Amino acid sequence: MRRLLLALPFALLPLAVAHAAVEHDHDHDHEHGSLGAHEHGVARLNAALDGQTLELELESPAMNLVGFEHAATSDADKAKVAAVRAQLDKPLALFNLPAAAQCTVAQQELESPLFGDEPDHEDHDEDADGDEHHGEHSEIHAHYQFTCAIPGALKNLDLATLFKTFPATQKIQVQLISPSGQQGVEVTAKAPALKF
Repeated sequence: MRRLLLALPFALLPLAVAHAAVEHDHDHDHEHGSLGAHEHGVARLNAALDGQTLELELESPAMNLVGFEHAATSDADKAKVAAVRAQLDKPLALFNLPAAAQCTVAQQELESPLFGDEPDHEDHDEDADGDEHHGEHSEIHAHYQFTCAIPGALKNLDLATLFKTFPATQKIQVQLISPSGQQGVEVTAKAPALKF
């Protein structure tokens, strides 16, 4: 299953390239050329349903979730990071999985420099012009694996609670593999659900 989830971005790469080309036509201000660009307000969610196993992998700039990306030094910042981590530690509530599916958390892993993990692999050096902002892009990665006794009850993936919990998240780019096929879709707070 882990291999399936890891293969998901490659399976949907042609869709992502086409989407990026369309976005490029409409947004000439962005100088990002990569598909994995760090963009505030935008999160990514990979989802795979295989038999009774549902895997969700959320990647988001820390700015979307905690409101900043620097190391938490003040008590207020540390409290905010702890609160966000506590919210991410409750994926059944966060992803609003239907009770009828009888899903339980089999595994979960949270990773971020803000949680005391190793820094992201991005360049943390100061720019030649002295701008340090680019070196402080922190991401939060959350990986969840659920076992669902009745996977047929998973008709929709409703991300409304995620948008309400983290209002700085404006859109989520979802790549989904399910028994009905694969799809790449962008969801927003106004249209937060997609079909499995």
